[in-house]
Amino acid sequence: MIDLRSDTVTKPTPEMIEFICRAQVGDDVYGEDPSVNELQSDMAELSGKEAALFVPSGVMGNQLALKALTDPGDEVIIESQAHIFYYETAAPSIISQIQLRCLDSDNGEMPIEKIITSIRTTEYYLPKTKVIALENTHNRHGGSILSMDYIRGVQKIAENNGIKFHLDGARLWNASAVTGISIKDYCAPFDTISICLSKGMGAPVGSVLLGDRKIIEKAHKWRKILGGGMRQSGLLAAAGLYAIKNNFQLLKVDHENALSFAKYLSESTLIYMDLAKVQTNMVFFDVIDSIDVNLLIKNCFKKGLIIMATGPKTIRAVFHFQVHSAQALDAASIILHEINNLSLN
Repeated sequence: MIDLRSDTVTKPTPEMIEFICRAQVGDDVYGEDPSVNELQSDMAELSGKEAALFVPSGVMGNQLALKALTDPGDEVIIESQAHIFYYETAAPSIISQIQLRCLDSDNGEMPIEKIITSIRTTEYYLPKTKVIALENTHNRHGGSILSMDYIRGVQKIAENNGIKFHLDGARLWNASAVTGISIKDYCAPFDTISICLSKGMGAPVGSVLLGDRKIIEKAHKWRKILGGGMRQSGLLAAAGLYAIKNNFQLLKVDHENALSFAKYLSESTLIYMDLAKVQTNMVFFDVIDSIDVNLLIKNCFKKGLIIMATGPKTIRAVFHFQVHSAQALDAASIILHEINNLSLN
């Protein structure tokens, strides 16, 4: 079965499992797990930040950042298709008691002028704009990469207005692999960064929240409040350590496979796709109106391919290191065969 639903579906390799089995562990709630401490130290150094906190998920990383940076009643400016807004179960309103001000964009980069005009003035009856949040790469914009010029432009706005700056960097590894820009340089403009180990990097669990020591201390307390004190979590941290050392270099192949797959599909008149938007390991494409997307997905499953819909006519395919080059072309072939059959019925 070729599973292209997400880059979260990877399974630990035998080598990763062996590395996990050799992990040194202790009670992380007491700060005594050597593998967790090593991962946090390594990630702090890699990102150029003072401190790091290992958390179970990217959602927790994002929400701890917002909790540490805001007070109840504050507002966060965020792109309208952002993961924090779209997929995190209204957590900002529940955990931090804040609201999100969503701005539309074409590629994940909210227009600078829209950001400026969305910053609240100081009247007492308005919420306070406390954080601007970006997402890089941007999931619902097809894995698009935010440019450093854009990031620095938003950073300047945040600094000039006394606003904190957060990055949902769940797939920041992918952006770094494509551009050659280091994780440290990508993280430098931000106050907090959540970066995932269980997506393209292939670890089974975990993300890391990065920031200065004071912010991470506050986030650490809230991790405990939210049930994130994981005790001998070095077994999970070890998977992250292995992924950083061994799997980052594999992302380039994921990107190549995504583009090959996309080029193959783009030849069909039954599919709409912008190849310029295939920048990393994600491919989004639309099918013509006469095609039943759910039936297409069902028929592809019968032929050994798992894909998912993200809209009435939109399908997403996500590549990872456990999908090889030949499988990428096989997946495209299955889709074309099944969509051609449906168009004839």
